[in-house]
Formats: sequence, structure tokens, C-alpha cells
Amino acid sequence: MTDPRAASRPTATVPAAGVPVSPRRAGGFAIRAARPEDAAEVVALRAVVHPYLVRGVESTRQMIAQPPPGEDWTAWVVESAGQVIGWASAYRNSQTSEADFGEISTLHVHPEHRGRGAGTALLTAALDHLRAIRARRVLTWVRPESLDFARRHGFTPSREMVLSALDLRPAPPAPEPPPEVRLLAATEVDPRRIHAADVASAADEPGDVPSDAIAYDSWRYEVWDNLGLDRAASTVAEVDGELASFSLVKRDGDRMWSDYTGTVPAYRGRGLARLVKRAALHRAAAGGVRVAYTSNDGANAPMLAVNTRLGYRPVASQWSCLRDLA
Repeated sequence: MTDPRAASRPTATVPAAGVPVSPRRAGGFAIRAARPEDAAEVVALRAVVHPYLVRGVESTRQMIAQPPPGEDWTAWVVESAGQVIGWASAYRNSQTSEADFGEISTLHVHPEHRGRGAGTALLTAALDHLRAIRARRVLTWVRPESLDFARRHGFTPSREMVLSALDLRPAPPAPEPPPEVRLLAATEVDPRRIHAADVASAADEPGDVPSDAIAYDSWRYEVWDNLGLDRAASTVAEVDGELASFSLVKRDGDRMWSDYTGTVPAYRGRGLARLVKRAALHRAAAGGVRVAYTSNDGANAPMLAVNTRLGYRPVASQWSCLRDLA
């Protein structure tokens, strides 16, 4: 997943630790705390820099106005001539047992405004915030062409993430499940059951930090109550009444993001991940989605194989980068 899954909620009008209360100006731009009304410009900027990421305006506005509980989440924008040209967010990773682990998400600057210090200003604000909330280690994701920037600021590249796309025209056919498997839309399932399956399947997911402390309240905010979640397309598989596998879909117009596809360990090796993902893609296409995006850790060979068989093709990559905070 590109953005970590990506839920007390401070409002964006109350500065969190490390957030500049008033804009700071340098190099012809100003950096300030993000506001809900920035959402449309933030999404437009993201479409230029990261066209494969899917998070709509309303979902982005919700995230800024009501940040995830327990994460000390905050975000900044950079403005130039009244236009948003940069964005970054930083927060405490509340879904891992590793103590004091912070993350910086989707730090990016419009290509026409790079080289003036905006990226460094965003990174400085994010690192200051993480120090203020006592994070001791930090992770961020970096495009290959930005690895030198990351290294100059003390980050060490760690793992490659592959981002892939699938054209849903024509719509993929609905899969035929075996007799013992029942496919259901997420709307038909208690969200607590999906959360339990998510926790079980994520425990051994490849990554720099384990996802082994996913509390229900946090999961509900980031997944179930996310305004972009397409519950009708998101699909689960039951085997003998037990929720064994699932594929979650987040949508913005005719684009979708396969937020997470997972199988409970006891049910692996039966092709269930491919089955639920095919069903989710079919349902999304029937609902008007034209292109699907997803991401996978470069070492997650089973899921990469599933996506290849479904027809996904790589379109970009990112690297996780880590550093310690003094």
C-alpha cells in the first residue's frame, strides 16, 4: 500500500505539535498547515505527481478536517502565488508494535516548482513534528529520481514497492467460486469480521515495520469509514462460514485503488486472493471504474504473481527510506 492504511481527532484549526501557526515564507513560497478547503488543490497536485494514487477530494477533506485518532497526524501545503504546489503529512504509526515509529507520507512538489527549497521546507516541518511527538525512527516513500534527495537528508533506502495498473475495459468476467466458497460484497458483512481478517493477514506482510497492532477504531477510520471505500465492489470470501479472504476497493470517479487484498494464513494456497480480487475488479468495472491501480512490496512474490495473472502491468516504483531521529 502506498499510503499507509494509507482514524481524540484534533481539527485542522488547532495546530498540532510542530505545525507552524502562521505561514513561513522563503524562496517565493509559503508553507503552512493544511486546511480542509485545500482538498481540491491537493488532489489536483497529486494527480500531476502521482497519477496512480487514488484519493478523492471528499476523502482528502475528511482526512484533513478529522485526522486519524491516536496518530498525531498533521499535514502541510506549500503555496506559490496563491496556488498549492507542495504537500506532505506526518504521523505516528499506530498500527505497529514498534514503539515511537513515525512516518512521512506522500511528500511531493509540483515539477515546475522544484529546486527552490519547497521539498526541504516540507521535510523540515515533518521531521520537527515527529520529534515533537517523540518519534525515534521515521519511514517515508521516495520515487527513484528522489533517492539522492532522501540520502542527503539522512535517509537510507530499504525496500522497493511496485505500482501497477490494469485497464478494466472490457470488464473482467465474474469468477466462479468453488462450491465451498461464498463471495459477498463488504456491505453484507460485519466490518469487525473484515478487521479481524485484516489483522490476521497483515501480521506477516513484508515491510520495514510489522503491521501487528491494528486497533479496530483506527482501522474503522482509515478503511471502513473512508469516504472513498467502495463497499459494494469490495469483496470477501467465506469458507464454511469463516471469512477467509478479502479485497478492498477505494474509488475516485472512474479510477480505483486496490487498497488491500489479504488471506487469513490458515486459508492460503487455495487461490482465494486471486478469486476475491477478480470479483472486486468485476464489480468495480460494472460500477463504472475504468482503470485499477495497486501496489506491492517487491519481495511479495505471491501477490505480485496474482496481479500479473490478472493483467496488471508495472507503471512506477517507490522506495521505502528510513532514518533515526536524534
